[in-house]
Amino acid sequence: MKQLDVQIMGQSYLLGCPEDGDAKLLRAVERVDAAMCKIRDGGKIKARDRIAVLAALNLSFDLDSQTETASQAQVTEALDSRLSQILARLDDVLSGDGQLI
Repeated sequence: MKQLDVQIMGQSYLLGCPEDGDAKLLRAVERVDAAMCKIRDGGKIKARDRIAVLAALNLSFDLDSQTETASQAQVTEALDSRLSQILARLDDVLSGDGQLI
């Protein structure tokens, strides 16, 4: 495992990283740094630990929202597919005699 020296909100951190995980870890560092700086720059919170907790909560909430949206899209796609199957079966049944009753 290699180590990367990164900066988050102006402070250095030495982080362990899998050999092929540099880009992924650096993207995560960028997201965390941006989230923490945004909270700090808002001016209401000064303590680094509180900023870190709020940034973590915000990032987790965003991730959960994205996962929920993706899950809803999968459900919608499955329902659309099932509805198409039902409509095709109805068309087959009704095409037999051309009468609804």
